Formats: sequence, C-alpha cells, structure tokens
Amino acid sequence: MLTDAEKDAIRDHYRAISDRLPGFRPRASQRRMLAEIANALSRAQEKDGDDWPEREGESITVIEGPTGVGKSLAYLLAGGVMARARGKKLVVTSATVALQEQLVNRDLPFVVENSGLPLTFALAKGRGRYLCPYRLYGLTAQHAQQSLLQPDPMMALWDHKPEQAELDALSAMADAFHYRKWNGDRDSWETVVEDGLWARVTNDRHGCLKTACPNRVECPFYLARDTLENVDVVVANHDLMLADVSMGGGVILPSPEESFYCIDEAHHLAKKAINQFAAEHSLGQALGWLDKVGAVVVHAEAHTGKAELASSAIDSAAACVETLTEWQWLLGSEEALAASSDNLEPSWLIEDGILPERLKASTANMAISARALSKQLDDMGNALSEARKDKSGDGDLDKTATELGFLIGRAEQLMAVWDLFDTETPENAPPIAKWITRRAEGKGDYLFSASPVSAAANLAATLWRRAAGAILTSATLRSLGDFELLLSQTGLKWLPKVSCMALESPFNFDEQGELYLPPLLASPKDPGGHTREIVEWLPKLIDLKEAVGTLVLFSSRKQMQDVAAGLPADVRDRLLIQGDIPKRTLLDTHHQRLKDQEASVIFGLDSFSEGLDLPGESCVHVIIAKLPFAMPDDPVGKTLSRWIEKRGGNPFIELTVPEASIKLVQAVGRLIRTERDYGRVTILDNRLTRQSYGKKLLASLPPFKRI
Repeated sequence: MLTDAEKDAIRDHYRAISDRLPGFRPRASQRRMLAEIANALSRAQEKDGDDWPEREGESITVIEGPTGVGKSLAYLLAGGVMARARGKKLVVTSATVALQEQLVNRDLPFVVENSGLPLTFALAKGRGRYLCPYRLYGLTAQHAQQSLLQPDPMMALWDHKPEQAELDALSAMADAFHYRKWNGDRDSWETVVEDGLWARVTNDRHGCLKTACPNRVECPFYLARDTLENVDVVVANHDLMLADVSMGGGVILPSPEESFYCIDEAHHLAKKAINQFAAEHSLGQALGWLDKVGAVVVHAEAHTGKAELASSAIDSAAACVETLTEWQWLLGSEEALAASSDNLEPSWLIEDGILPERLKASTANMAISARALSKQLDDMGNALSEARKDKSGDGDLDKTATELGFLIGRAEQLMAVWDLFDTETPENAPPIAKWITRRAEGKGDYLFSASPVSAAANLAATLWRRAAGAILTSATLRSLGDFELLLSQTGLKWLPKVSCMALESPFNFDEQGELYLPPLLASPKDPGGHTREIVEWLPKLIDLKEAVGTLVLFSSRKQMQDVAAGLPADVRDRLLIQGDIPKRTLLDTHHQRLKDQEASVIFGLDSFSEGLDLPGESCVHVIIAKLPFAMPDDPVGKTLSRWIEKRGGNPFIELTVPEASIKLVQAVGRLIRTERDYGRVTILDNRLTRQSYGKKLLASLPPFKRI
C-alpha cells in the first residue's frame, strides 16, 4: 500500500513546482496520472526469503495520456519518488532517440531543478554504440603501445584490409580518444561514422576481454555501465530493454526484479519485441566462419589444454557445414526460390511455419549440431577466461579470445535460427513465421529467417512476471476505444490484475478544431482515380494566401509523388516533400517561410504522423490522403493473418482496422498540440462514410466539430 510518507513526498514535490514557477498550472489529468502511478507501484511485491512471488500484474498500469497532459513530469515525479522509497531503479524507455534526448536534456533536469526531488540519471546505450579502445589501438600503429595486441590491420576475421581513408579516420579517433577529446560514444563523434568502419572498432559481449582487457579502465562501455549502477533513473530505448531481458535481465540494465519500468511510446513495444525475438543468418556467411572454427579452437586448446572440447567443436562445425551444404542442394531445386528477371531475391514463406516432411530431418540435425557447437564454443570461451587470469598480458591469448568471441556470437545466432526452424508450436498457439530468401549476391546463397508472430508469451515470461512494477504510457494506446489490442499483443492480457486508465485531454476539441470529410467519388481501392481526385481537391483545401502551415499525410510514397507532380505550379512552389531534403532542413525551411509571411505545405509519409510537433500557425490544417491501413505483405504479417483465418477470424477486422485506428488518431493528433492551437482535419477517404468500420474509426477520433 501507498504510505503517508510517499503520498506527502509526491504532493510536496509537485507543489514545489507550482510555487517555483508561477506560470505552471497543475492539471486534473496529470494529478490522476501521478496518483495512478504511485498506487500501482505501491503494490509491488517484495522477495519472500530467497524466492520472488508469482506476479499477476498488480503493480503494472497502462495509462493513455493525450498530448498536453504532461506525462513525462507525472511518471518521472511519481516514479522517482516511489523508486527511491522502495529501493528500486526507475528505468525509463522510449522508442525514439528524440524522446530519450528530451528526457535527459530537458525533462529530468526540469524535475530536479524545480521540484526539489534529488534524482540522479544517466542515458544507457548498447555496447555497440561505444568504442573498444583495445581494438582501435590494435588498428593504429601510432597507438599500438596502448594495447598489448600488436597492430594488425586485418583484425582477426575481418573481410578486408582497411583502405587508407579508413585508417586515417581510425587514427583521428585514436588521437581524440587518447587525448580525452572524445569519450568514445559513437553519437558524440564529430562526423557520421560509416557502419562498416564502426564495426571494426566496437565490440560485443562475446569478443570483449572484460576484466582481462588491458584497456578496461578507460573502456567507454564499462565506464558508462558503472555510472548506471549509481543513479536513480536510467533512460534507455525499448530495444536495449528487450535485449537485456532476453539475455536474462541485469546484463546491461538493472535487473527486472529491482526495476520500476516506465515504458513511454508503449504502442511500439509489441512490434519491437517481435523483432527482438526473431533471428536470421546467411548460408554463405555461415559456411565462411564455420570454416575458421578449427584453426581458432586449436589455438584456444594451446592455451587451455581442452583437447577433447576442441575436437568436439571441430566435429560439430563439420556437421553444420555438411547439413548446410545439404540444404543448399535441396533449395537449389525449390520452385518457390527460382529467381526471375523481375524478382532477383525470391522468398519462400513456409506455410503456417510447418516444414515439409522432406526438410524435417535436416532441420532437426542442423538444430542439434548448432546447439552443440554453441555450447562447446561457449565452454571453450569460459576455459580461455580462466587461462587469462593466470596469463594476464599475453597478446596471443587475448587475440585468440577475440577471435573465439566472434565465433561464439555467430554460433548463438545460428542456434537461434535453427531452434526456431525446428520448433512447431501447439495447435492453438500463434505459429513461428519461417522463410528463406535467395540472395542475389553470391551464387547459391540463401538467407534463413524465423520470427514469432506474437511476442506476448515472451514478454509475459521475461518482463511482466519478473518486473517489480511497470507503467506503460503513450498519447495513443487504445484502439477503437479500448485497450484490447495492446493487452493482447504485449502479453498483459495474461495478467489478470493489470489496470488501465484513459485520461481526458486538456484540449477543447469542439472549439479548437473541425473535421471535414469531402464527398470524394473514387475509393483508394482505385489508386489512379483516387490520386486524380486528390490533385483536384488540394488546391481548394490549401490556403496559400495566409502565412500558415498545412501538413498533408500519405500512406504511399508513389501517391505522394504523383500528387505533387499533378498540382498547379503555385501549389508546387509551396511544397516541402519528405525524402527530397533532410527532415531538419525541411522543418527549418517550413518555419522560415511562415516567419517571412508565406504559406508552407509539408508532404509527408507515415513517419510524419507521429512525433512531429508543429504547434500554432505551423500547422492549422492536417490533410490525410487515405486511411493508414497496413496490409500484411511481410512474412510475419502473412503468417499471422493466415493463422487468424484458420481459426475462423478475420485479420482485416481483428488486426488491420484496429492498428489503423491507432495510426489515424496519431495523424489527427498533429493538429492540436497546445491549448491555443486551432485548425481543421480533412480526410480524403470515402470509406469512412461508406464502410461499416468507418463509424468505429470516426468514433475513436477527438470530438472535433463536424462540417
């Protein structure tokens, strides 16, 4: 239960903001959110002896907080007080870099400065965002003395010797890092680092030498991780949180049992999780690194004396090569993978995720061999770690450990793919999507891919049943008026005590905005006719006489470009089209035009429907070309849709329409961003009035005045 001391702390810190900032106005919805968060986190269960209790979602709450509520202040203040009081870490995650930067650079400093709540905080990033000094110094001769690894431009298992331009860039990084002019964070480097070059100077958990590394004391990743252990609030992205819990939790971020999670932009979580639990590997690349296993484990054996383990690993690698070669031969005659002039990379989606009988034996053999190899390499890695304790500073041993770490990571990836391929889910459970793509580059090369179609079970097991508490929030979480879609896709539906709350918007939509549905004749199902009608309507809808902004949102790049090309010259002159120029330049130009008393029109795609903040005159008219239906044309979507159909359902009604509802509300939400904003939303899709689902979609929109 919530204690009086916790209630008083939240109340006092919230009041302190009002006392310090006369212009700050407490909002009813914000106060409700503060109370809901505090009450939910107060229900967190503590350890019973050595065991954690079975959690049923009693300390998890889902809160839809429309724009203007002040969500970040509510969850940082209430979450911060509760985390400090209960001895937990507050882990705040988001889907976008923009929100993470806002939290660290604006919102958290605001709370600390104005509420008197002494929160400490840090931004958490994955290991891949940080420089590995050991690798960098090994690649640059002038700094080779900083590492015991002798300079070797090939750097174990790399595919080519760096060119001079790459070496120059590496040398510049080494200079900046050595003289502490750069902290080793990729995002703070003065120029954009090409992915291939960065891969040479970063590391992963398998290749890292950990405590045996001679550069451990200056390692940017470990310095950052040490900081996380000493702060109250950790800010991260969804991907990092999901990666951490998939590895068991507590590897990168604080453990789930010791964390209160605040998951902002929570409508992205389910799809992020599906991507996290998916796996893929290239046949050609696998054959390449498997060929190197023998040489590496022989070197490892020389340092560890594990002759039998080395022999087993070599045998398992050979078995993997044999089975993959068999697959290569089998797929060569597969009709679904026959390349054609109009499809150089055909894919074979295995129906319902159930492998044909002719492939089951080789799949099982591959899964067994991949599991064995992964375990054997991992055991050899542990043995090598023990050997390094007695031979600190042995450059050859460290190089072998780096090479072996590379192989361990690849073997884990191989095992993950074939474990999924070898899995047949129970009859009523969502299937695993499995597909194989013929690669255009490399003769006889194939990409094996597998993914669960739902992350619900994984999230329930790895996160929700372990977390001390969790808040899921966003401006748009309900679909067609309820939380059913979110709860189902995230696995929260399986926890009976999860609470949900939809807060009221502080905006007066009936007075601030209006909704217009022009009487278009053509349906979007007739792309040509619909595009022609949009070209006819836009000059009537867009006001070029006033210095105001218009945002036109499209679901198709082709339609956006076709409409732009068909408009009159006076309208075309006012267009700023997403993709033609960088987003930052586009927005700067848009604001400058308005400042110069000129009209400005932005043409954007789905990504501009979310996270684009254009308050006041920057956007007084949002025009939506068509309903944002996302048809399931990817392997995961196709497999899920077929599973729903086989169970007697309708994937369009059960998935496509509810997901479109969320996207439509987000798009419409670009209009009213503050209590002073005004304008109109126009939707150029007659299905809203002609189809039965249209009424449900309209009912989920803000209550604008209809014209």
